[in-house]
Amino acid sequence: MPSPVSAASASASARPLDAVALARVQRRLLAAAQAPWLHGEVARRMAERLPVVRLQPACVADWGAFLGASGDVLARAYPRARRVAVEPDAARRDATAVALAPPWWSPRRWTPAVTVLTPDEVAAGQAQLLWANMGLHGATDPAAVMRQWHRALAVDGFLMFSTLGPGTLTRLQGVYAQQGWAAPFAPFVDMHDLGDLLVEVGFADPVMDQETVTLTWASAAALLDELRTLGGNAARGRHAGLRTPRWRRRLQDALADTAGPDGRVALDFEIVYGHAFRPPPRPRLAARTEVPLDDLRTMARAGRRAT
Repeated sequence: MPSPVSAASASASARPLDAVALARVQRRLLAAAQAPWLHGEVARRMAERLPVVRLQPACVADWGAFLGASGDVLARAYPRARRVAVEPDAARRDATAVALAPPWWSPRRWTPAVTVLTPDEVAAGQAQLLWANMGLHGATDPAAVMRQWHRALAVDGFLMFSTLGPGTLTRLQGVYAQQGWAAPFAPFVDMHDLGDLLVEVGFADPVMDQETVTLTWASAAALLDELRTLGGNAARGRHAGLRTPRWRRRLQDALADTAGPDGRVALDFEIVYGHAFRPPPRPRLAARTEVPLDDLRTMARAGRRAT
């Protein structure tokens, strides 16, 4: 049974995001022709960690499938598993279903079909593996998303996810601070706080680690163009109103000043990886303990006894 999220953990995992601005950024990203290149690269790196998962899942839930860019790596890792692509709303669900439908001549017509659902449509305990690549940093309430993951996973099911950490875009932060501008984005959540949050929503044995990926570009203009494909500034304290071409040129000049000896400009991205599993439910003990019937059945199947 998941524990209630403490006020301290909720505060540590919260980001000062403008929900309206964040929704606008998410709509733009979801309307793109393809997911960001970085997401696909992180999916490949996360797939290298799959050997830690010994189970062979009958069902894999790919949470935030389009932006996660993980369809190919999951198909190669689990060719016989039924895959469920989870998208944030009905419009994106329908668009993804169309994109995933193979043409009549494709050999993919003889492979297991991918079902596309919204989070509310995912049945409780449906997946043995829940995979969520590069999506959690786009949530205003990480705890709520983790509770959805917990509900979707079967008992003893495994969770693997990745997200951006606080070491992301520190050079860009420095440029903004030097110019006296408001922050370019809301701070990202530390991996230790995410690990604590996993435990509090009901996961067990979380393991968190991170790596830094450095990307370089030939020019500041190319950097900014690609950075836009990765998101946007949804911080509550961001600059109000539109920026001018003059301001953009000033930003490009400031970024160009950070170029290395080879003339290329660089940005760092801290990639946080986490995995955990869903244990059998345990009732909290009190003078009077009420156990949901479904949880009681699950504990019985797991060889547990309610006390």
